[in-house]
Amino acid sequence: MIKLLLTSKSMVFWIIVHILLGFVSLISPLPLIVWFYVALFSSFVVVSRSNTPPSVYISFMVYMISFEIISRMAQTSPYIPYEMGKYLFFIFLVIGVIKYKTTSWPPFIMALCLLPAVLFDLSGQVSFLDMIFNFLGPLNVALAMLFFYGKRISLKMLLETFKLLIYPMVSVLAFALFKAPDLVEVDFSLGANSITSGGFGSNQVSTGLGLATFIVFIFWINRWKLTGFRILDTGLLVFFTLQGLLTFSRGGMVTGFLGIFLILFFLRSATSQQVKRFGLVRIGKYLIPAFLVIMGTFFLVNRLTDGMLLLRYQGETQGTIAGNKQRSLNSITSGRFDILMGDLDLWLDHPVFGVGAGTSKYLRERMNGIVAHVELSRLLAEHGLLGLIYFIILMYFGFKIVRSHPNPAVLGILIALFSVGVFTSFHAAMRTFVSPLMIGLSMLTIKDARGKKLTKAKDSPVQLVNQTPIKI
Repeated sequence: MIKLLLTSKSMVFWIIVHILLGFVSLISPLPLIVWFYVALFSSFVVVSRSNTPPSVYISFMVYMISFEIISRMAQTSPYIPYEMGKYLFFIFLVIGVIKYKTTSWPPFIMALCLLPAVLFDLSGQVSFLDMIFNFLGPLNVALAMLFFYGKRISLKMLLETFKLLIYPMVSVLAFALFKAPDLVEVDFSLGANSITSGGFGSNQVSTGLGLATFIVFIFWINRWKLTGFRILDTGLLVFFTLQGLLTFSRGGMVTGFLGIFLILFFLRSATSQQVKRFGLVRIGKYLIPAFLVIMGTFFLVNRLTDGMLLLRYQGETQGTIAGNKQRSLNSITSGRFDILMGDLDLWLDHPVFGVGAGTSKYLRERMNGIVAHVELSRLLAEHGLLGLIYFIILMYFGFKIVRSHPNPAVLGILIALFSVGVFTSFHAAMRTFVSPLMIGLSMLTIKDARGKKLTKAKDSPVQLVNQTPIKI
């Protein structure tokens, strides 16, 4: 399957396939389950070969774990486990580290910092699922940094990998679009909306759609080939943005917009010499159209929701509108600030080793019983000083990206990937595959990055996949 996806000449065909996959998942999860395992096992035959380049293995990982959100929406568990993204990414990363003999001490230290908190539980209530939910996410971040750091990949191959991430998000979009009723039947309030999220958790759906908006924008603003049709690329950008905004879950879309802002910032800061050297787009020509597409979609959704969207993004709630409640940082963040402060209180009481992995929700006085939404505060509460060391190492690697590439377009992509990964963990903790994968991808070393001149890159998808000549 991975060979077909990477070497296909028609992305439109595969987009249609994944739209249909999202649609039929509304009727039965069986087609999605079959597709997932056919893709997994047929592709593993290719990537398990000793001469498989890291870039092909990375593409395979990206495609498979990106099914996490649509499989949750389609309720495929236990056939595709609810935490499939965490399990599968962990297995892929361990295999990848061994297969490609990857070594780097700082990520290894990050992983070690997490282990002590597994050995104790001050609440006495942590289950195995609690442990997986809270421990495997940050462990995957450390393993992703260990595996991805320094891996060389051309910009052309990175863009092909992005396409593989978009396909499952197309299924998410189709599922949400087809399941949602007519908008006139939806009672929009000043809270997240599960109806427009396909009946599933709006925060996770928004996270996926916001990520897809960001990835599609990378192609769109640089005029890099996505579907091959400019109008279809624009349509994808609009529909991902529109449906993401309709979820009324702000975190995922704000994160996507943050990534877009960083892409624009680095393209805008490019000198005329860099524009000429790397074949960059002249951002001034596309800045206004980009602004009109994004803002036009926002105001369209705001009008469709009778102005509720703008109020939602301003941090208003039913209580603040009625005058029964004052707008505060906690109300603006939908309770996340109280969760963060509750975690910090636990850290102050247990500063060295914390309270144990998965324990904070049971011991937190504020927002007791609510799972962590801010990964940094959870690390501090549950892992103590070691959690702080973990985060410092993570941010150190993030700052190293700033000098990682002379091409502003590539540099912007890498910094945006890292920022999207970290910022996602500030509103959705490690609930999805997004944070580990984005942080991991930001660690890559991009070569042959010459913008429009990439057509002759040595590691093109066809050439790389053909190094493993297996019929699938």
